[in-house]
Amino acid sequence: MQFSTKVLHAGIEPDPTTGAIMTPIFQTSTYVQAAPGEHKGYEYGRTQNPTRNVLQDNLAALENARYGLCFASGMAATDTVMRLLQPGDEVIAGNDLYGGTYRLFTKVYAKYGIQFKFCAMQDMDELHQLITPKTRCIWVETPSNPMLSIIDLQAVANIARQKGIWLAVDNTFASPALQTPIQWGADIVVHSATKYIGGHSDVIMGAVLCNDTAIYDQLKFLQNAVGAVPSPFDCFLTLRGIKTLAVRMKAHCDNARTIAHYLRQHPKVATVNYPGFDDHPNYAIAQRQMRDFGGMVSFTLHDDTLAAGVRVMRATQLFSLAESLGGVESLIGHPATMTHASIPLEERRKTGVLDSLIRLSVGIEAADDLIADLEQALA
Repeated sequence: MQFSTKVLHAGIEPDPTTGAIMTPIFQTSTYVQAAPGEHKGYEYGRTQNPTRNVLQDNLAALENARYGLCFASGMAATDTVMRLLQPGDEVIAGNDLYGGTYRLFTKVYAKYGIQFKFCAMQDMDELHQLITPKTRCIWVETPSNPMLSIIDLQAVANIARQKGIWLAVDNTFASPALQTPIQWGADIVVHSATKYIGGHSDVIMGAVLCNDTAIYDQLKFLQNAVGAVPSPFDCFLTLRGIKTLAVRMKAHCDNARTIAHYLRQHPKVATVNYPGFDDHPNYAIAQRQMRDFGGMVSFTLHDDTLAAGVRVMRATQLFSLAESLGGVESLIGHPATMTHASIPLEERRKTGVLDSLIRLSVGIEAADDLIADLEQALA
């Protein structure tokens, strides 16, 4: 079944009671039992919900995974994966990753005796050197946030498999429309489904996908025991958003490609980060493991000052200055003071998150209108 068909049908059946083609919102906190322990698979709304189950099955199918679990946010999904670890365990993560993930790792879980090491995941030798007998998980973002670095998932998965380590991949920037990390050897896939999966800037949602039954059983236990579950209405909104994921991602990718090439020739722009350039350091890997290059672009100005970046961001009219990404509307943001503010300055600069770095989440508006907006903002 092709992806554009999966988004509409995989894991989804008409409601057996009414025949409703849209999955109903089962807005209930509990379920009536015929006798104690005698129920129809549903006991309590935190533990199971029919709307959530359909979404979980649909997302698992999109990621070519056996199992899917949904959470109240992308960070709740990441947090639940971290709860698989024990004090003394080590995690190796890319040094170019979402600021909220860095904050969770270093400010929350480090206090409980879990050690985090950060490296450039493009360097397999460095990754090898960081692995110790205590290493339990490798955490990867590709494309990364906000530098659009591309990591060779197959190469990292081979190392992880040799060492008996989990590979967890944050697939938010690509979405399952463009990349399925389990295909390349990932054990766990994480999404902020708030972004491209939901796609309409109207829901907060997270998801974890996997194939291994033992990992799933632990995550399912934690989903219920910790309780960071999404509401039935949010599950409905996400299911509705997924139905257009294939066509939305094509528009995002086409627009981002046009805008990346426009920015690259602009006299005020110093660098443009976009994995679709044939001189991108890992362009060949992106070609192999992705179906297109995504809707994200970041760039710096020759005038590498906060003031210069702010002038551009305040001047755009179609690109709205806001946190988040992946919605149908184009957004512009400043990683250094917004999404990555929790990362220390010296660490940000190592990966290229400079004061003038601007991140674009390119929406599905007409590309010519978006370019005109950037042209007047950069003037």
